[in-house]
Amino acid sequence: MTDSNLQLKNKIIPIELPSQVIFKEIIGQGTAMLKIFRMVEKVAESDTTIMLNGETGTGKGLIARAIHEASGRKDNPFVQINCGATPEGLLESEFFGYRRGAFTGATSDKAGKFEMAKGGTIFLDEIGELGINIQVKLLRAVQEKSFKHVGGNNDISVDIRIISATNQNLRELIRQGRFREDLFFRLNIFPIQIQPLRDRKEDIPLLVDHFLRKKTRELKIPNP
Repeated sequence: MTDSNLQLKNKIIPIELPSQVIFKEIIGQGTAMLKIFRMVEKVAESDTTIMLNGETGTGKGLIARAIHEASGRKDNPFVQINCGATPEGLLESEFFGYRRGAFTGATSDKAGKFEMAKGGTIFLDEIGELGINIQVKLLRAVQEKSFKHVGGNNDISVDIRIISATNQNLRELIRQGRFREDLFFRLNIFPIQIQPLRDRKEDIPLLVDHFLRKKTRELKIPNP
C-alpha cells in the first residue's frame, strides 16, 4: 500500500472529539464537517431544540441521530417522521396518536410518534412540507411538550427532545404565509447549516474510498 493510500485509509477512521463523541456513520474531515461535529458536541448534552438546514442528501438524518447518540437520551427512543411523505390528513394521528372510535377504522387506541419518543428524541424531517392547520397543533405540542390523542380529552405530557430538518427556506415560506413564524422560532433555537458536497470537495476522496470499500465487500472482491 502506498503512503498516500495509507494516509487516506487513516483519514476515514471515525473521528474522536475530546468528549469521546464518535461519528461512526458520517464520512468527512474537512473544515465544514469538523465545524458541524463540534457544534453537535456542544449542543448534544443540552435539551435545546435544533433545526438542521441543508439540501436533500446532505446527511441531515445522520446528524440528527448523531446528536441523539451523543446525548443523555441515547438509551431512549429515536423516532423519525417524514412530514413530506405522510398524507396531510394522517399527520395529526401520526404525531399524536388516537383513541378507539376517533374515526372510521380506529378500532383500537394507538400511540403517536410524540408518545413513542418519550424520554428520547423525535426527528421531524422535511418540516417545511407541513400544512398550516397541522402547524397550529404542532406548535402547542412543541411549546408545552403535551398533546391530546385524536378523539381524546386528556392532555398527555412527554419529556422529549425535538430536532427538525428542512431543505427549504422557511423564512421565505413565512413571507408567503405558508409557515407559521411562531412555530419557526420555537423550532429554530439552535440552527445547524449542513453544506452540500460541492462546497466541501476535500471530503470527496474519503467518500469515494468509503463506497469503493463497501462495494468490494459486497462483491467479495479482495481489497487492492
